[in-house]
Amino acid sequence: MKYTTTDELEHFSFTEAYIADVQVTGGFFHMTLSNVTILPENSCNRDIREMRANDLVLKIEEPVIRSLVLEGYKVYDANGALLRTCEDEVIDQAAWNETIRSFADGTLYALKRDGENYIFEIDAPDEEEYVLAVSGTHNTASWDRFLNK
Repeated sequence: MKYTTTDELEHFSFTEAYIADVQVTGGFFHMTLSNVTILPENSCNRDIREMRANDLVLKIEEPVIRSLVLEGYKVYDANGALLRTCEDEVIDQAAWNETIRSFADGTLYALKRDGENYIFEIDAPDEEEYVLAVSGTHNTASWDRFLNK
């Protein structure tokens, strides 16, 4: 049996979800995630507690990538003195597809919806952190079974 929700991102917690796969082509944005928490308020969750799902496929309809940013960071010594600062870097549009495909085997730390925009906070396998903004009209999440948390 396959469970599917539409426009219910607020009824999931994507904190520390494993990114198994990302597919982005013209008019197509799919992300396969594991270790996604399904909250009790989710329309498919007949239980009164948090559950979990693996191999959840998140699809964004009519996707348009708005921005991709490599997050900056600060390095401190053992005494708390700032050694250096690396500023945020906006990734060039020509590198978007390659960079986004590199997110497979990474971790999704947050997924928020801000109007039409979906904001993904991602820790890529190369230990770099990114913020991806994708706009879309709707989202669907599909998975095969509920797991105990």
